[in-house]
Amino acid sequence: ISHFSSKTRGGEDPPTHPHPLYHIYARSNLRPVASSFDLRFPLTQHNITMADEAPPAAAPAPAAAGTGAKPEKKEKKAPPKDLVIPPKKPKLSKAERRALQEAQRAAKAAGGGGKKGGGGGGAGKGGKKKVDVHKGEAGSGGAGGGSSRKAAAAAAAPAVDPSMDKSLPSFSHLQQYRDPKHFEEEFSGISLGASNSVQNFHPAVLSLGMQYASGTIRGGNARAKAMLRTFQQVIRDYEPPAPSSSSSSSSRGGGKEDDVRHDLDHRIIKPAFQYWTTKCRPHSVSMGNAFTFLKLAVASLDRDMSVEEVKEILVDTIDAYIHERIDIADEAICKHGSSKIVDGDVILTYGCSSVVEVLLTDAAQEKGADTFRVIVVDSRPLLEGRALVARLADAGIECTYILLNALSYVMMREVTKVFLGAAALMSDGSVLSRVGTACVALMARSNNIPVLVCCETYKISNRVQLESITVNELGNPDDVISARCAMNGAASTAADGKQIDSVLGNWRDMPNLKVLSLLYDLTPSEFVSGIVTEMGILPATSVAVLLREMNPQDTNTAFMGSM
Repeated sequence: ISHFSSKTRGGEDPPTHPHPLYHIYARSNLRPVASSFDLRFPLTQHNITMADEAPPAAAPAPAAAGTGAKPEKKEKKAPPKDLVIPPKKPKLSKAERRALQEAQRAAKAAGGGGKKGGGGGGAGKGGKKKVDVHKGEAGSGGAGGGSSRKAAAAAAAPAVDPSMDKSLPSFSHLQQYRDPKHFEEEFSGISLGASNSVQNFHPAVLSLGMQYASGTIRGGNARAKAMLRTFQQVIRDYEPPAPSSSSSSSSRGGGKEDDVRHDLDHRIIKPAFQYWTTKCRPHSVSMGNAFTFLKLAVASLDRDMSVEEVKEILVDTIDAYIHERIDIADEAICKHGSSKIVDGDVILTYGCSSVVEVLLTDAAQEKGADTFRVIVVDSRPLLEGRALVARLADAGIECTYILLNALSYVMMREVTKVFLGAAALMSDGSVLSRVGTACVALMARSNNIPVLVCCETYKISNRVQLESITVNELGNPDDVISARCAMNGAASTAADGKQIDSVLGNWRDMPNLKVLSLLYDLTPSEFVSGIVTEMGILPATSVAVLLREMNPQDTNTAFMGSM
């Protein structure tokens, strides 16, 4: 091609060339941009130009700065004269937002919550002034909206738990601990008996809520059993509502108001569960799964059943669930777990797990109490391991009691196996349990000691959790700074018999001090050697398979979380 380029410029006839574009190029007025070109790059419109074609005209240069010419600017349209632009709403802190919500709830309850028009647009008589005061954030756009919100927050500030504004920002999304001492009316049910109240609960529901909030009932199994037993009592005392005139004049079969299943679900079961979880304490995974089972049991009832038949079937169904999914499951777990205990074992456990306690006592009765030894690791503020050590010692088992800070000294020298309890199992095999469990599992993993987690299958959650911050529960911050055991209230005493007060007793008055009381942590599946369930001992990676086999109808949603 280089030879072709030089010959054509001299006026000679170009020689024959095998390339198909050679003759086309020689007979036309095309000329290459460069002196030579490579056949690897085909001739296109971008690398050739016509000989008679003038180069494109250059773009007009911008006007010189000295000429004084300025580009025209588009004039902004003025807003209409009748348009009112509201001012920006002031931002409220988290404590002020909570105080505002509490004030709105109190105003709704005091002014008769049945006046639905008063909350939205002030249509109800007598409640218009209260609505205007507490509805500043959703006002009509006046400048007084922000001031009314501030006034409402300041007026309701004394009703807020003092510990709410002392939470850490990383855990501010969690439901804050509500001390029953600061919300006596809500927990006692006095305000719930007012006219036009949202719900009048059964006394058993209020009693259980107080026990949840005060920590009298702890543990996944204990909380789920107490909830189901309370529902049994409520169902036994259930009376259907009297049929209204509209429903009596309707066609035979009635509507939802005549359906016992609908009334039980929406008036009895669901409001009670919401009261426990929102007012008292967030529900555990075991409570959530048991509640879901009860709702399905109510929905599967025949519509034509009488009220007495519905009561009998639901009570028997709850008994069967407790017996099969908790009691028999614990017996099977004990059988599978005790098979791993051999003579001379030193078993370590953490806290107080009911299923681990039954496993150890059954193994002592079957193999002899002198065949193995137990080390119970405990931690503040609950110190739950004290009760476990006392019961194991009464069963004749040799025990050692240590705190969590001494774990490394006994783990590397004596321990041969670790048995732990669980509050929930995630679908990826991670274990949610009392705070400190991850430390124990990590230390065992570093010393090549097997870790067996004992957990019933009804505690399996379809969620996937990677850390302990997104989903967790906050406890009473006073338990952390207290010098006494938060479990039984046994105060520390000095030599003269006087009670020792905590140095941080006035921590709420210290502006630079925040107290965190987390109840759970997450143990990754890599630190778990096996999961002991009623189905057998499984690897942590098989939890998702077990969940899919137990709930085949939820296969498509097995890995979709909700909390």
